[in-house]
Parts: sequence; C-alpha cells; structure tokens
Amino acid sequence: MEDAPPFDRHGPAEPTSPVVLSVPHAGRDYPLALRAALRVPIAQLTVLEDRAVDRVALAARVGETVFVQRRARAWIDLNRAEHERDPRVDDGAAAGRQPFQSAKLRSGLGLVPRRAARSGDLWCRRFTADEIVARIRLDHRPYHAALARTLAAARARFGIAVLLDLHSMPPLGTAADTVRIVFGDRFGKSAGGRFVARLEGEADAAGLRYALNSPYAGGHILERHAAPRAGIHAVQVELCRALYLDAALDRPGKGLARTAAVLRRMIDALADEALAQPGALAAE
Repeated sequence: MEDAPPFDRHGPAEPTSPVVLSVPHAGRDYPLALRAALRVPIAQLTVLEDRAVDRVALAARVGETVFVQRRARAWIDLNRAEHERDPRVDDGAAAGRQPFQSAKLRSGLGLVPRRAARSGDLWCRRFTADEIVARIRLDHRPYHAALARTLAAARARFGIAVLLDLHSMPPLGTAADTVRIVFGDRFGKSAGGRFVARLEGEADAAGLRYALNSPYAGGHILERHAAPRAGIHAVQVELCRALYLDAALDRPGKGLARTAAVLRRMIDALADEALAQPGALAAE
C-alpha cells in the first residue's frame, strides 16, 4: 500500500533519548520493478548495501529510536538529495538543470545508482521521470520526514538532539592496522567537536583505528538534518564490514556482538555528552 512506510522505526516516535539512529543503506528489499530492469545478476547489487549493519544497530539499541530503510539502496539512495538525478539513466534529469554535479553523481552513485563496483552499468533501460518521482514521493520523502520529526521531538524533550547516521564500508587497505571506523561531521559543520571527540575516545578504548572525514565526510542526511546552532548535531559513522561480518563479508559473523557493544558505548557517550550541555533537560 502506498501509505505504508518503506522503513522500520524501532522505538517510540517520541524518543526517550537525545540520540536517534539512522540506517539508510542496509535495505534488502528489491522490488519487482527493479529486478525487471536489471542487466546484471541481482547478487551484484549487494555491493551497494551496507551489508547487515542494521543488525549491529539493533543489537546495540536499548531504548533509542532507530530508523532502518527496507528498500535497497539500488532502488533509491536516501543519502543523496532529490536533485542528484543522473541524466544517463533518468529521463526526468536534464543535465542543463544541474550546473554542478557532485563527484558521487558523476561516478554513477546518484539518487538512483547507475553503477556498482566491479559490475559496470546496472540497468537495461532508462527510467521515466514519473518512475523516479514516485520513488522520491513514496520512499525518499517519508524517511526524511519521519527522521526530521523525531529529531525535533528529541530536541524539544531534551533541549538537544544527536543523530548517529550508521553506515558500513569495505576494508580500507590490507595492513593489520587498517582503519576500522570513519567518523564524518562534514568537516566540523554537522556536529560540535565534543561529540566527535567522545566517539573517538570510545574507538580508542576499543583498540580500533579510526579516521575523521576521510574518505567519508557525510552526505545528504547530515547536510539536511544537522543544525548544530539549533541544537541538532549529526555524525556519520562508517564501520568496517570485517568487524562484524564473516570472512566472505556476506553474513553476520562472530564479531557482531563485540561491534554492537562498541556501538552501544558510543551511543551512551553521545547521550552523556548531550545531557551534560547547558540547557539540556534530563529525561523524566
């Protein structure tokens, strides 16, 4: 049904914590219309997924409100703006109307991805303007509207809100000390430095090497929802898939429980930092 949201909300609409989690890229629902348009085996789309990172979020969750998108990223990417439409696959995207195309869009990773790593072009046909508009209306906008409402509710209750936008990444390099977590705050624009510092402290305590804003600084979700001056902070967290998946990086592995425990400590640290700020209100 069109009025059924394409995402799952775990936890209350009125949040019980200043920390709200977003998991936009772990969806595993591949609609029939997507399957019919593919020119590659559907298994090759899993590289676009933040494979099973929703399992980590839900294992870490205690009472926080968590949003998990069900639709696959190949259908529509919630971390791209509505205007990031690729004229090479979208009849409604006129190149002349986009004076600036992001690097992601130019590389084929726009609102509807055109390419996937090692797979080349994904689609055997172009999509009509109406098809893409329907995806925006039924999938993209409802997620962002619900997330915005919940962040506003958290700020109203606690005087502050912190969005943790959870993603996963392939292993970066092959060295034993490779980066395992990348924090993104859009180079200081989406969150107060104290929140990133607390996350870095938890990574240090867990013995996990981390990086800040390289190679992932945060995308549309942070750009759209973060408003630090208005009391809404947002940080993107990229977890290396080797931390919690099996050796094939396909299914949840033995490290999932440990990774969830690290994420739990990060959530607690963010909540502690949020409620320690002047003007913050403790939960009733």
